[in-house]
Amino acid sequence: MANRGEIAVRVIRTLRELGIESVAVYSDADAGARHVREADVAVRIGPAPARESYLNIPAVLAAATSTGAQAIHPGYGFLSENAEFAAACTEAGIVFIGPPTRAVEVMGDKITARRAVAAAGVPVVPGRDDPAMTDADLLAAADQVGYPVLLKPSAGGGGKGMRVVTDASRLAAEVVGARREAAAAFGDDTLFVERYVQTPRHIEVQVLADAHGTVVHLGERECSLQRRHQKVIEEAPSVLLTPQARERMGAAAVATAASVGYVGAGTVEFLVAAANPEEFFFLEMNTRLQVEHPVTELVTGLDLVAEQLRIAAGEPLGYTQADIRLTGHAVEARVYAEDAARGFLPTGGQVLRLDEPSGPAVRVDSGLRLGTTVGSTYDPMLAKIIAHGPDRDTALDRLDRALARTCVLGVTTNVGFLRALLEHPDTRAGRLDTGLIERDLDALVAAAPGAADVPAVYALVRLLELTPDTPFVDPWDVPSGWRPGEHSSLHWTITAAGLAGPVEVGVRGTPADALVAVDGGEPIPAAVEWADAPAGERASRLAAGGELVVTLAGRTRRWRVVADGATLWLGADGAAWPVSEHRRRSAAAAVEAGGEARSPMPGTVIAVHAAAGDEVAAGTPLVVVEAMKMEHTVGAPVAGRVKDVLVGVGEQVTLDAVLAVVDPAPVALSTPVAP
Repeated sequence: MANRGEIAVRVIRTLRELGIESVAVYSDADAGARHVREADVAVRIGPAPARESYLNIPAVLAAATSTGAQAIHPGYGFLSENAEFAAACTEAGIVFIGPPTRAVEVMGDKITARRAVAAAGVPVVPGRDDPAMTDADLLAAADQVGYPVLLKPSAGGGGKGMRVVTDASRLAAEVVGARREAAAAFGDDTLFVERYVQTPRHIEVQVLADAHGTVVHLGERECSLQRRHQKVIEEAPSVLLTPQARERMGAAAVATAASVGYVGAGTVEFLVAAANPEEFFFLEMNTRLQVEHPVTELVTGLDLVAEQLRIAAGEPLGYTQADIRLTGHAVEARVYAEDAARGFLPTGGQVLRLDEPSGPAVRVDSGLRLGTTVGSTYDPMLAKIIAHGPDRDTALDRLDRALARTCVLGVTTNVGFLRALLEHPDTRAGRLDTGLIERDLDALVAAAPGAADVPAVYALVRLLELTPDTPFVDPWDVPSGWRPGEHSSLHWTITAAGLAGPVEVGVRGTPADALVAVDGGEPIPAAVEWADAPAGERASRLAAGGELVVTLAGRTRRWRVVADGATLWLGADGAAWPVSEHRRRSAAAAVEAGGEARSPMPGTVIAVHAAAGDEVAAGTPLVVVEAMKMEHTVGAPVAGRVKDVLVGVGEQVTLDAVLAVVDPAPVALSTPVAP
């Protein structure tokens, strides 16, 4: 299994069911990963950087030959669509569980693929796809195609290197960024230009082809809910397509696969005009298993990994298009290590508590386990949660309930955002397009339900922690605020993700009968108790984590909690918040910090655009940080002179690390002062 994370765990599951021995490969960063523990055999293939491990073809092949593996499953990403790797497997006498090398080559290059399918009569988006276009050629091509345009890398996929450009003034800068990102992700910075289809829907068709000439499609998946060209929620089937449109699109997908002699599992992706579902354009063909394949499995009853193995072994499919039946509806949500409230920047940390949902209509494909360390080296997707139902509304409801039962403490995730997206009225009504998230982004990333209760819950947990565990307690030892005369309170000023700023909270009383006041507001009655531990273990459970029953103003909700040093993680209904006590800076320190450019995420410095002594305006790019395949440019926080640049290219940085310091420029007077 030449991959990692949830897809490696998922493939290993099918191998185990079929009685096939599994071999995992891993980098130094994944030595303790779940897929390594679940495989029958595990082989180290290199250090953390993907180019030295998961993208290292000789190392992967050496692991296969040393263990006597007969075949390699590439998963998705990494080497899954690498024609050189497919050819190397064949040369080494190892079965590549994927299509023939020629199909990988044709469909792996977006320009070649466009031309191939157009020749087969499949409609493509208008654009210019000359492979040797210079930056100047791209600018000219965009003028010919007409704005808005979409810059796309010829190699790779997954939205890496793609840029929507709405006017000519931005194109030159976007070309530079797109080339750099494409080169980093795929080792090829070739770009082409397409017309950007307004309010498009992204619909893809799953195909299977055996080596005996049979090609079938398994229906379509709706993948229009995207953020930065990355899919977030997928479903099968699409509510947009009529039976006639479904038949035409399926036939086009089959024709696309047949045109390159395709063998194996693949996906043909189309753009569909939301206003005219009868019109569709070929987007690309992914010559591998897709992240969202579970929704197809749930509505067809087929195990696509098992089908891949059977095809790779030379067996015929054993069924025709007429045998394919779609039953019910399935929806998948991708769980990412990212902070929706901070522009979806990648996060990281150690999984301190993990609760994943279960049930007959719920499936979880996950690479997580308790203690997993999520770093910034690889893709931020941690898991997928999938639900099935007899109809779309039931499937959506089941997925929402499953997400509410999900709890990851120690790593900030997008689960709260996913629940908000599922409840969006357009999502519920099936009025989807790839711009929906961006249009309503502010509402979708607003504080998750429960955020307003975080300060009060924090105070109650601290009160519970400070309350003695012994059954006979001296009243003077209880932090209840009791004293001769008026009752007093315990006070904290806290900060937490999702809160607008520092919040002051006070509590008095006992855990069973308390009063909590937030930011000087009216005290509200409250109570807290462990849901899963006897009273004698209350305080000791905080470090290990547990579940609390919290009542605030008559409302009772279960919260998960675990301490991580000075940070207290609180989770409820799928959302989670790291809470810490606020330390006020002195006025002088605050002024000095005003010129600090800090990293918004843990990652690697990939570019430095400034040096000590440079004069900069506020917002001038200083440093570019990359994490989990995402670039973020850090600009000057104030206008002035760069005092120091503290990092270099290739350096690893942590969240909020100081990257550079700018001495603020003195404020210039608007009119000269007379002597």
